[in-house]
Amino acid sequence: MRNKRTPKIKYIYELVKRLPYFSFDDLAGVETDRTYLKILFSRYEKAGRVIRLKKGLYVAKNYLDDLEKKSRLSAYLEMISNTLYEPCYLSLDYVLYKHNLLTETPVNFTLVSSHKTKILTNVLGRFYYHKIKKELFCGFSAVRKEGDFIILEATKAKALFDFLYFRKDFLSGKESVEELRLNLENFTVKDMAELMSYAKIEKSKKIKKIINLLFA
Repeated sequence: MRNKRTPKIKYIYELVKRLPYFSFDDLAGVETDRTYLKILFSRYEKAGRVIRLKKGLYVAKNYLDDLEKKSRLSAYLEMISNTLYEPCYLSLDYVLYKHNLLTETPVNFTLVSSHKTKILTNVLGRFYYHKIKKELFCGFSAVRKEGDFIILEATKAKALFDFLYFRKDFLSGKESVEELRLNLENFTVKDMAELMSYAKIEKSKKIKKIINLLFA
């Protein structure tokens, strides 16, 4: 039985190592025995040939190694952060750092979702998904990076709004706002208008007060 399966096993691995991620459903045209696939990829995972991104979702180590050689791994990680828990978009600390509004390098991927708050961890990193109400699930766009990775990412203004929104209960005055140590030199008038548009949607006097303190 094992010998009969050998050519198919090689074909399956050759197939998956070209995919950015895959599930057993993606292999239905090649192998319908899900129990067999579970056993096969459990062995591959133990051998370090595949990485489990989350339950039922994998990526081949060869695929990641190839991305790293081509300096495309960073864009892949951003794309996969969107994929692990849909719908969501990159925001908060991660995006603020990109725009130099935060000086400390974030150690986690921070995202906003319309679903419940969730934390996912795998060998590629830790992914934080913060739930926001549906009317505030906006202010992001699809960005194409490294040719074929589509990434959903907040604007500079929306990333700042989200950052303040999830901290509003802990920002009680000027001192606590200053402790955020935000670098706002590159925050433009246009950015400010966009920021205030989200505050208007949120309809909270508290968030408006925090913004006024921040830019006082």
